Amino acid sequence: MTQERFANQTVIVTGAGEGIGWEVARQFCQEGASVLLNDILPERATVAAEAIAEQTAGRCLPVPGDVADIELAPGLVARAVEEFGALDVCVCNAGLTSWGDFFSYAPADFERVVNVNLRGTYFLAQAAARQFRAQGRGGRIVLMSSVTGHQAVPYLSAYGMTKAALEMLARNLVLELSPHGITINCVAPGAVITPRNLGDDPDYETTWAALTPTGEAIQTADIANAVLFLAAPAASQITGQALVVDGGWSSTSPIPNMDYGKDYEN
Repeated sequence: MTQERFANQTVIVTGAGEGIGWEVARQFCQEGASVLLNDILPERATVAAEAIAEQTAGRCLPVPGDVADIELAPGLVARAVEEFGALDVCVCNAGLTSWGDFFSYAPADFERVVNVNLRGTYFLAQAAARQFRAQGRGGRIVLMSSVTGHQAVPYLSAYGMTKAALEMLARNLVLELSPHGITINCVAPGAVITPRNLGDDPDYETTWAALTPTGEAIQTADIANAVLFLAAPAASQITGQALVVDGGWSSTSPIPNMDYGKDYEN
């Protein structure tokens, strides 16, 4: 029997048009939640929401938009409440991966990765927390960090900085959110097998399975499982934490040969 830990709950998931975010949204719908699915690309958001609704018979509403846009966060929360009546969980998943040599990294690239990863997450968490406080029944916020916030990776100085900052944000907000029954945690994925990564490197899964101590590459379902765990009632006493899901990679940290000239945004 399928669990429905999130029956009658409303969830926002950003950056959910594909990959990790899509699987997070799908699992929430599968477990009874109504999901507001955000993605930067309107068509991708629509296709993703339709696919989830077909697979789960859940309610999944696409709402496109760029999380770096300061007006998007309150709009997402207002739309969730308008459509579904309340808000229970907010998953700040949208992020930009930006490679670059520190000596030549451009200010425009720095601003973009900071605006998406930090500003977008910060103000969505703020908007969600305000709604939770107004409702008076608590809530769950899950931020998407990365193993690069724990372990240095070549040419990811700006990106890794933003992910480490998100974990500090979660720890700091324990002080202000806990009195309102709101928990806030991070999930820090390792190298995850997504359509985007496989499109860039057909050998991605084989490569990372060999580099991961468990011998298996990380799947989007592994990350979604962690997100739903932190959002569930059973995790009510877990807050301010970062849950690393990398098959043990950050304990050994071998780096494959990689193309460092690409930026990725979900």
